Amino acid sequence: MEPESSDSLRTFGAVVQALREHAGLSRVEFAPLVQFSKHTVASIELGRRMPDDAFVERAEEVLGNTGALRKAARHLSRQPGLAPWFRRWARLEGLAVSLCTYECRLIPGLLQTEAYARTLFTNQLPPLGDEQIEAQWLARAERQQLLHERPNMAFSFILEEHLFLRRMGGAEVTRELVDHVVTVAERRNIEIQIMPLVRETHAGLDGPMQLLETPENRWYAYCEGQESGQLIAEPKVVSMLQMRYARMRSQALTPEDSVGLLQRMRGEL
Repeated sequence: MEPESSDSLRTFGAVVQALREHAGLSRVEFAPLVQFSKHTVASIELGRRMPDDAFVERAEEVLGNTGALRKAARHLSRQPGLAPWFRRWARLEGLAVSLCTYECRLIPGLLQTEAYARTLFTNQLPPLGDEQIEAQWLARAERQQLLHERPNMAFSFILEEHLFLRRMGGAEVTRELVDHVVTVAERRNIEIQIMPLVRETHAGLDGPMQLLETPENRWYAYCEGQESGQLIAEPKVVSMLQMRYARMRSQALTPEDSVGLLQRMRGEL
């Protein structure tokens, strides 16, 4: 945890907006020039999102190469509440065109409800203070904007059935969680599959994983353990993990059957 102010993000965003308007560009016109969506540009200008290095460089080129953005970017604070080993992956997520996630430990952060997330935070060891818990939830909620701001980004989630059967936080928290996941699954760009509890073969026994594809069609992988995370760029390793993920997609229930299972589970709570 690093206690960080959002003032630097708001100041940087205001500078971007001022330079953009001075250049006579609207957000709609500016976005394709820096190869980011207009929603991402708006989030950066409003101080809600940490700008990626690529954004800074492209914005400099479009807005006159004054050097102002490069210098200002050096003083930006990191997103509060994100573990140090996760930050680089989180920045790649903000650029990705597709994201694949397999989880067997807990519901992925992108799909968590506030009640579910706060249950995790309040039971963390060593215990967190109230300010730390609030910072972690705000960071998670900010990251979840990916699901709303990136309608052209393809999301795939494979979740183990037992994650819902555990009833983390109690029946009411689980009911809300199931309802939320079912609602998210209705989006055209989001596919959610449940890996059934009883399964004779399973390609994901080595643990959770995430895969993403950048706009340049380069793939990265991320694997996380306790107090550590590994960002993988080696093509051979990434290819192996892609193969495993593809096998799991064929072993899990279809998206339609997955929603049906969740709805039956919801009725039993």
